[in-house]
Amino acid sequence: MRNNNKDIKQKESFQETKMCEYLEFLDKPAKVLWTNFIRGVASGLGMAIGFTILGALVLFLLKSMVKLNLPLVGQYIAELVRIVQENMKK
Repeated sequence: MRNNNKDIKQKESFQETKMCEYLEFLDKPAKVLWTNFIRGVASGLGMAIGFTILGALVLFLLKSMVKLNLPLVGQYIAELVRIVQENMKK
């Protein structure tokens, strides 16, 4: 009888933590693969969008700095632009 109470408490604990649902999920490899695939696609898409926005912001700031015509920064950026343009021609 004592063992039975322990099993009941353990079962209730699993139900509270949704451990049973998790274990059922792990028993279905196709569902695990599909879920991980969707998670990976969403993560990759988020990174792509984030890097695009970050890159655009950096380019915007560089362009603004060139317009300010700061001597040291302007020359550095002009050199960078020249290098990029040469590589684009190749």
